[in-house]
Amino acid sequence: MKTFPVIAGALMATAAQAETLTVYTYDSFTSEWGPGPAVEAAFEAECGCDLEFVAVGDGAELLSRLKLEGARTKADVVLGLDTNLTAAAEATGLFAPHGVTGDWTLPVDWADATFVPYDWGYFAFVYDNTKVSNPPKSFAELADSDLSIVIQDPRSSTPGLGLLLWVKSVYGDKAGEAWASLNDQVVTVTKGWSEAYGMFLEGEADMVLSYTTSPAYHLIAEEDASKSAAAFSEGHYMQIEVAGKIASTDVPELADQFLAFVGSDAFQSIIPTTNWMYPAVTPAAGLPDGFSTLIQPEKALIVPAAKADAVRDAALTEWLAASAK
Repeated sequence: MKTFPVIAGALMATAAQAETLTVYTYDSFTSEWGPGPAVEAAFEAECGCDLEFVAVGDGAELLSRLKLEGARTKADVVLGLDTNLTAAAEATGLFAPHGVTGDWTLPVDWADATFVPYDWGYFAFVYDNTKVSNPPKSFAELADSDLSIVIQDPRSSTPGLGLLLWVKSVYGDKAGEAWASLNDQVVTVTKGWSEAYGMFLEGEADMVLSYTTSPAYHLIAEEDASKSAAAFSEGHYMQIEVAGKIASTDVPELADQFLAFVGSDAFQSIIPTTNWMYPAVTPAAGLPDGFSTLIQPEKALIVPAAKADAVRDAALTEWLAASAK
């Protein structure tokens, strides 16, 4: 008796019954070298569901996509916003409270009822230490140097937005003047982080806006110690990346399960050597050895989430005005 078609049919029926969780995130998260594949495998083993990542450009594009789709969005969870965008995201009314409690090991207290943190880091300019022997130690030194830099567009990229708020945090009302000086160093402004970092690796600029943790990738994954992050005396701006549940999801319990999973050791242990950031909860095994070589900013800068909208609008206006000259 031929039983294979019957068995196959049963398997197909079971697969058809499995719930699907759709998670919007940014491109690099879903890449083959990013956290996506490992997170997908680990969560599907736990939930018996189908986890589907949808890549939506860079981080800041996530919010634009959600605003465009509104309540009709196919997303159940959004992963990749940061605290510079959470107030604006919550104001859309598209997100629901999460109810997750985590043993967060962030540098700041976390009490956001809507968004769950999954990693954090400091923005920095990364350079090749075999080519740049005297890296700038401040924005002023960078502006006075002959070094070229690649940065990201703050309207589409969370690192680009982070740089805006970094400059604004350091210079305040004189941020426009600072940009007027820094723009001489800017080779180009890319849509996202991946494009900018790729240009840097191809030698098209001396430095690139990235993270203090970026050199860990080269050290651990490539055994290459030639990349370093410049330590700025003014301090470094902090980014905390988050995930949130869409209020209109038709799988709310599965979305809650995923947000709880975000704070688990299974998820957090994936982050350091795939997303190359600090995890929001220190894994049981600790951080990889290469992380101990990274610079530690003397001063951490961050605009409170509730104030980020207003500061962002002013900073963007100043940047655009300086860039147009």
